[in-house]
Amino acid sequence: MKIYENPDLILASKSPRRKYLLEKTGLRVNIIPSNVDESDFKPTPPKSYVKILSCAKARNISDQNPDNWVLGADTIVVINGTVLGKPKDENQARRMLQMLSGRKHQVFTGFTLSHQARAEQFTDVIVTDVFFKHLRADEIDWYIATGEPFDKAGAYAIQGIGTFLIKKINGSYTNVIGLPVCEVMEFLIKKGVTRKNLPLPSVK
Repeated sequence: MKIYENPDLILASKSPRRKYLLEKTGLRVNIIPSNVDESDFKPTPPKSYVKILSCAKARNISDQNPDNWVLGADTIVVINGTVLGKPKDENQARRMLQMLSGRKHQVFTGFTLSHQARAEQFTDVIVTDVFFKHLRADEIDWYIATGEPFDKAGAYAIQGIGTFLIKKINGSYTNVIGLPVCEVMEFLIKKGVTRKNLPLPSVK
């Protein structure tokens, strides 16, 4: 993994999906995962929960890197008020996929951008509606056998094999992957955090 001496952004997450999305924008990103223990946070309504966690993760790393922009993020899958985390085993993955089958659920991502030296912080929450196809038992068993569900909230990955599960979405696609890139980049561009050798086109 390449480490930049002067990164454009520090990502307070070990998620390879978030790193990939950010690097596709041309940003030089360093990865420093936060050591925030999510179990220390009491359950609250989804929007509040992901906002609080993203703030905690960003501040945790921003304290150590006050002269850099730091991005913290947290993503959860919610169906009818029930939060679906990462399945611990095949049975849990099967139950989650059965719950999602043929129904609509929401993906919430809270993100916080913090620059301690400038005393600046921005937090937002993006919500995407995701509609699953009706899943047969053999389709669920086959998908579980691929191994993909086990490190994914809600037991699926829209950008992976799990793309076949999704009938349609309403909202940000990258949000379902784990980071609403459009909204994150809008803020960073406003703050001038773009690659110097990749200037933005002028707006006439």
